[in-house]
Amino acid sequence: MSAVYKDDQEDWLTVCLKYLLFVFNFLFWVGGAAVLGVGIWTLVEKSDYLSLLASSTFAVSAYILILAGGLVVVTGFLGCCAVIREQRSCLSTYFFCLLLIFLIELIAGVLAYVYYQRLSEELKQHLNQTMTENYAQPGKEAITLAVDRLQQDFKCCGSNNSHDWMVSVYVSSKQAEGRVVPDSCCKTITPYCGKRDHPSNIYKVEGGCITKLEQFLADHLLVIGAVGIGVACLQLAGAVLTACFIYLLYKEEEEDFDTL
Repeated sequence: MSAVYKDDQEDWLTVCLKYLLFVFNFLFWVGGAAVLGVGIWTLVEKSDYLSLLASSTFAVSAYILILAGGLVVVTGFLGCCAVIREQRSCLSTYFFCLLLIFLIELIAGVLAYVYYQRLSEELKQHLNQTMTENYAQPGKEAITLAVDRLQQDFKCCGSNNSHDWMVSVYVSSKQAEGRVVPDSCCKTITPYCGKRDHPSNIYKVEGGCITKLEQFLADHLLVIGAVGIGVACLQLAGAVLTACFIYLLYKEEEEDFDTL
């Protein structure tokens, strides 16, 4: 009687784990969509600003999330097929895929957190130099567009303040045609509006563009880190469930072999 009860109990556990893995796969796909969405959102929304950063860590974190999100979609399908067919070889492949994605997303989350810690210092060291030395220079069109968009989107002028432009290569050149700041500093952009730097004409923001860009990037990095680490934990839970399911299938196969 006890042997029959034990078999029934194991069958019940197998069925429960099977349905739990189906639920997990649904959550897995939702998490994968979230990861993919955050990665694309990070690169698409105000992606021009990436050219103003000294390091590529921010972009790399986003690309890693996109890679992980794509793998999640494929792996989720593999997981469903493996659970339906109850094949240990497919489930083992699924298990290792989960661990791989776990590591990838963990790396993205850690990269985002590490970069978040040194973001402020990097911007202070490099943003002013990038803006004053490269704005409106030959071959630096991407930076010029990024600076113009930065100043208009965040309603700021200069990295620290509008006076930063006084020592810039652009303002010192004939190309400026008498401007003391780029036209993108103006509240209402008109030709040559940058010739007048009065507060009624240009943006005067405390902390300049550095403060605004730092806050924007910090918010994105927090989302990248939270999503990456959060979904990685979900993957770890799925790996544990899959390992338990593989173990139960192994025991069933072993018992079936013993009865022959």
